[in-house]
Amino acid sequence: MADRENLLEIYFNMGFNHSEILMSLALNHRIIISMRSLRRHMANMRLYRRKNYSDIFEVAVFIMEQVEKSGQLHGYKLLHLKCIQNGFVVSQESVRLLLLLIDPNGVEIRKRNRLRRRQYSCSGPDYIWHVDSYDKLKPYGFCINGCIDGFSRRIIWMEVYTSNSNPALIASYYLDAVKLRKGCSRKLRLDRGTENSYIAQMQIFLRTNHEDDESNACAIFGSSNHNQRIESWWGFLRKHCCQFWMNTFQGLKDIDKFNGEVIDKNILQFCFMQMIQDELEDIVELWNTHRIRPYRNRVTPSGRPTIMYDIPYLYGARRNVCQVTEEQITACQTVCQTVCKPKMYF
Repeated sequence: MADRENLLEIYFNMGFNHSEILMSLALNHRIIISMRSLRRHMANMRLYRRKNYSDIFEVAVFIMEQVEKSGQLHGYKLLHLKCIQNGFVVSQESVRLLLLLIDPNGVEIRKRNRLRRRQYSCSGPDYIWHVDSYDKLKPYGFCINGCIDGFSRRIIWMEVYTSNSNPALIASYYLDAVKLRKGCSRKLRLDRGTENSYIAQMQIFLRTNHEDDESNACAIFGSSNHNQRIESWWGFLRKHCCQFWMNTFQGLKDIDKFNGEVIDKNILQFCFMQMIQDELEDIVELWNTHRIRPYRNRVTPSGRPTIMYDIPYLYGARRNVCQVTEEQITACQTVCQTVCKPKMYF
């Protein structure tokens, strides 16, 4: 009973609606309850969306704190989800109005920024993973590498470190994802940079024992600007996170507190590496649990990335993960590099 209540609270705080909570309980935890029972449990636990609203002043203070950081880049819908995930009970309209009062300039800037995306289609989760590196913070010593699932748009990994060109480092990110799922994707989409040389060979090696038609073409190479899924994510990441850090570090440069030398980069890395990684994890959680809206003439599904990834049959799809053996994983580990994060210094 306690476990069920904990799960209800977790999914509620992730921003899921009642139907999504029921599906997640049934498929992820084998807990079957009716909608009526769910509503009764939620009422007993005092988990409401439209009752017992949080103090509007406390919500305003929280939004002001977010606006002082990279949260200033969020729209009201994403900021509303962030409020929910931080324990506030508030309507989306209230967040919209508060944001308009607190940060009118930011609202106006977002209104003028409209982007059109290219068409894309994919058969299901783990069919193809898109891997790429993000270099906008590299001049300041912060190198980001990430991977996104092509079907669900769920983030597979998103890591910042002192390098994103070391193939052994990228291989460790990839292998951690494989170990977590006990399998790899059917295909891997990446560019021909030296940093991807190990994971391309790992993908081919892990797919050696599979007899499907695509096992011989499981690593797809192409230029980064044509790696559509991850390129689209980089735009989201810059808009909602990295632009804040770019502005912050450029400010240090403008007042001659940063000149690009190695010692300056090392100081920034020591002070901010874990903060940036924490923000990456926060924005990944927001992305994975936010709702992607449907668009006309688009063949990919709409919904929450984590739901689309975990429960693909709702969208007429299936998981495509390719099972691998412990022996294969052990063999791959011999070329991986352990990451030393700043919190390990203490």
